[in-house]
Amino acid sequence: MLKLSRRLQKIADYVTAGSRVADIGSDHAMLPVYLLQIDKCPSAIAGELNLGPYEAAKKQGAAAGMTARLTVRQGDGLNVLQPGEADTVTIAGMGGSLMSDILEAGHAAGKLEGVVELVLQPNVGEEVVREWLLKHNWYLAAESILEEDGKIYEVMHAIRVSDAKARNSELYDSSFLKVKLAADKLFGVLKQMGPYLLREPQPVLFKKWRHELNKLERICDQLGGSDLAESASKREQFQAEMNVIEEVLQCLPMDKP
Repeated sequence: MLKLSRRLQKIADYVTAGSRVADIGSDHAMLPVYLLQIDKCPSAIAGELNLGPYEAAKKQGAAAGMTARLTVRQGDGLNVLQPGEADTVTIAGMGGSLMSDILEAGHAAGKLEGVVELVLQPNVGEEVVREWLLKHNWYLAAESILEEDGKIYEVMHAIRVSDAKARNSELYDSSFLKVKLAADKLFGVLKQMGPYLLREPQPVLFKKWRHELNKLERICDQLGGSDLAESASKREQFQAEMNVIEEVLQCLPMDKP
């Protein structure tokens, strides 16, 4: 039985039992093999673009005795899927922009037909992924934040439901944030920092955004040494972003670490 990292385990926990799963960018196929080993999923597809990881995924499936239930395919993103082949798609370990591009291309090509669940773990650019889900009427049903080996990860669980628009409207209602900011600013904050993560803030959330504030402050210091008007404008923009993040963190209902 494979033992997953905490990051992959959280993704596995979100997958609905009984669903046919397709893991895109599967690397060594650890996630789909694990889901098959615990009989959470009847079948799985592992998709990988590069030859090395593709071969590694095939070896992993064979070593686990899962070749009858695991299909390993080499291809770009969701191109490895045929419409209706999977109920759940998992994508993890890449930037949010690339992840959104993969989802967009798959959506346009009909590859998400029949898919009712997405479990997504972007390494950066979580806001871009939340924007894609909103744009295409996927309901963000849950999200988690965790730290492992010095890195902080966010995992999102989205489902396809008929009333996604209404549910998302309620989810992205910012009235729980007791800050004096314009509605559009608050909407942007929820996309950036996570609507569930802000409603039930954990210490790791503060740790992440303190780190982000420190990075922005260093950038502002560097820009402050330039005489260019463009640098001054960027510095002002970053400072405004820092002020918003700071104000939101200060209003969250827990003891700050």
